[in-house]
Amino acid sequence: MADVTRRGVLAGAAVLGGAAAGLAAPAAAAPAAATAAAGGPPGRAGGPARVGPDDLRYRSLTHRGCNARFAGTPDYVRVAASTEQVVAAVQQAVREGRRIAVRSGGHCFEDFVDVPAVRALIDLSSMTAVHYDERRRAFAVEPGASLGETYRKLFTGWGVVIPAGATAEVGVGGHILGGGYGALSRRHGLGVDHLYAVEVVVVNKEGEASAVVATREDDDPHRDLWWAHTGGGGGNFGIVTRYWFRTPGAEGSDPARLLPRAPSSALVFSASWSWKDLDKASFARLVRNHGTWYEHNSAPGSAYAGLFGVFMLNSRKAGTVDLVGQLDSTGPRARQLVDDYVAAVGRGVRARPARSQEEQPWLQAAASVQETPPAFFKAKAGYLRRRFTDRQTDTLHDHLASAEGDRIGGSVWLVSYGGQVAAVPPAATAVAQRDSILKAVYLTGWEAPQDEGPSLSWVRGLYRAVYADTGGVPVPGAVSDGSFVNYPDTDLADPALNTSGTPWQTLYYKQHYPRLQRIKARWDPRDEFRHALSVRLP
Repeated sequence: MADVTRRGVLAGAAVLGGAAAGLAAPAAAAPAAATAAAGGPPGRAGGPARVGPDDLRYRSLTHRGCNARFAGTPDYVRVAASTEQVVAAVQQAVREGRRIAVRSGGHCFEDFVDVPAVRALIDLSSMTAVHYDERRRAFAVEPGASLGETYRKLFTGWGVVIPAGATAEVGVGGHILGGGYGALSRRHGLGVDHLYAVEVVVVNKEGEASAVVATREDDDPHRDLWWAHTGGGGGNFGIVTRYWFRTPGAEGSDPARLLPRAPSSALVFSASWSWKDLDKASFARLVRNHGTWYEHNSAPGSAYAGLFGVFMLNSRKAGTVDLVGQLDSTGPRARQLVDDYVAAVGRGVRARPARSQEEQPWLQAAASVQETPPAFFKAKAGYLRRRFTDRQTDTLHDHLASAEGDRIGGSVWLVSYGGQVAAVPPAATAVAQRDSILKAVYLTGWEAPQDEGPSLSWVRGLYRAVYADTGGVPVPGAVSDGSFVNYPDTDLADPALNTSGTPWQTLYYKQHYPRLQRIKARWDPRDEFRHALSVRLP
């Protein structure tokens, strides 16, 4: 059960927006049927393939989201292979008055794509090109490309990398829109910190669809649209059909110098403590040690800038508490850094962890796809600017070690953050949370639909108890800093579950929300692109 949950949460881009190598996520099943039945992929010329309920491709295309809780029933799916085809598909849906949703990788945690009100689903999984654009001096990536394939093409072609998620099967499309973070973000910042431009299909107030290119250039009249796509989340302003990446300040025409250089290798490691060897005091010490370590090792330029780690505080049902991760280098110095890190987390705890570590070529560590079917799961999240308080830590133990926790598969993941992420001013992108050191992810999974109730009750109860001092949610303050838009949680908009008086918009976007609303009014004045947690018109 814990494994089902673990795979489920990584599907969203991951935890990770990116998880350490060896942490599998549910794959969005590639729409192979969509190409086979038509005798090949939809052409770059002509219109997008239209797939209705009677088409043999329909079920595959409407059931490929990572969360098995949700499956849509749109009137049709349009499988687009070019920007022109997306424009045509959007224009038709607007003309017909059908609500639109878009899917690229299929790793949304909530029902934004699969809600019953969606009648026209636009599928971008055939748009997978990755190439260097000489005119823009930037690398162009289409939204249907997986992170793994993007890394592979950038690495083999030029030896460069985008510091985005490390869950290889996650699609670039929605991942970048939420900020795009992962195994190299402490070293190089977020994916959006390297985003130069976006191509977006938008709908004006007259209902006319068109494609617009927006760049980060100060004199670009469309720059606000670019900014909105640097952490404003998906499904808000239009449909992104192409990203261009170039590191700010990179000069010259040599593509190999326009993005960060990729590592040549990685040291992948794990350390597991058995629940049978942990009492409440030793569990609390592990959690405190871990949080304190990140408080002292998360500044830009830290010796541990290359470390990515996930501390999996699994419920007792799983049997272990696991620290997993990778370092973006190998050799004696790297091994010593990892040894010191694990020792710091375990300091003062009598139980000794079972350990493993392996040196891998970086491409193997970053780009290996482990496809799994959709899973039933629920995820909730919160940023941490400091370690959990002692009360919060005790609350974690009481829920994870309880009789209910012994029966229900669940976890709290503490995912490394900080480093170079904190070097970028909050106003530079739409990602408002820049000084956090960890992301906390609360998750549970179950095997069948009828098992949903107890698992949902457990994870919601845990979350509300952890944040009991602030109305059941991670209100920005000394310890917490809101939540992560790419781990969407509709509970935050439920006044019965969020009694803080702080709206969900502030939890996700903080001071940026009014600006995002103004951009929404300019580029999507008819609110054609919307979902349960979308940016609202002013």
